Amino acid sequence: MPVLELNIEKLREEELEEARAIQSVMLPEEALRAGAVSISHEFQPIAAVGGDFLDYFQLSDGSIGLYLGDVSGKGLPAAMYAALAVGTLRGVHKTGQPPSSVLSTLNRRLLVRGVPRRYSATQYALFDPATRQMRIASAGMPGPFHLSSRGCRILEVPGIPPGLFDAVEYEMRTIHVEPGDSVLFCTDGITDAFNTEEESFGIARIQEICEDDAYEFYARARAARRHDRRSVSLRAPALSNAGAALSVQ
Repeated sequence: MPVLELNIEKLREEELEEARAIQSVMLPEEALRAGAVSISHEFQPIAAVGGDFLDYFQLSDGSIGLYLGDVSGKGLPAAMYAALAVGTLRGVHKTGQPPSSVLSTLNRRLLVRGVPRRYSATQYALFDPATRQMRIASAGMPGPFHLSSRGCRILEVPGIPPGLFDAVEYEMRTIHVEPGDSVLFCTDGITDAFNTEEESFGIARIQEICEDDAYEFYARARAARRHDRRSVSLRAPALSNAGAALSVQ
C-alpha cells in the first residue's frame, strides 16, 4: 500500500478513536442508585461509533430522568447527529419539563439544524420516587416494558421521531411503579435482529425474557442470540443496541 494511503488510513483510525472517546463521555459512567431507585444500562454500537445514545440522572427536586435514542443511519455521521441530539437533551432536561415538552423542544431544535435525511427516535421518562409515578413520552421506539408482579406489559406510546416534521405534539403516558417493579427501555437493535431462519427476535421474545428479570435481559438476550436456534445469522444486518433498566426496591 502506498505511503499516502497508509497515512490516510492511520488518520482515519485516529479520528474514529477520537470519535469513540467523545461518544463514551455521552454515556453514564456508572449505574445510578438514589434511595430505592437503581438504573443500569447496556450499550453496544455496531462499529467504533454509532447512532444510539442514552443517559440517566437525578434532578434537583429528587426525580429521576432517563432518555435514550436511535438516530437514523450508521457510523460516524449517525454518531455526530446523536451528539447534536444529546447536546439538546442535556440542555433541556435540567429544567424539569414534562417528557412530552422535552421531545417537542428536541424536535424544534433538530429541525432548525436542517440536517437532511436525519431524525432521532427517542424516549424520555421522568420518575418521581415520592409518588412512584413515571411519565413517559416516546417517538419511534419500542416499548418501554413494565415488569411487575402481573408480568411484563408493553407500554405503547406513539409519536413521530424528532427531526422529521414541524409542529409535532407528543403524547405522555403515566404509570405507577411499585416496589419490586422494573421498567426496561431499549432501542430496536434487539427487536429487529434476525436469526439464521430469518425470524425476527421480536417483541414477544423480549417479553419472554423480561418475565424473569429486567437486569438479566441483555445477558440472556446475547446468550439466546449466540447459542440457541434463534442465534443471529452473520448474514443478517448488524444492528446497534442500547438500553437501560430502572428498578424500584
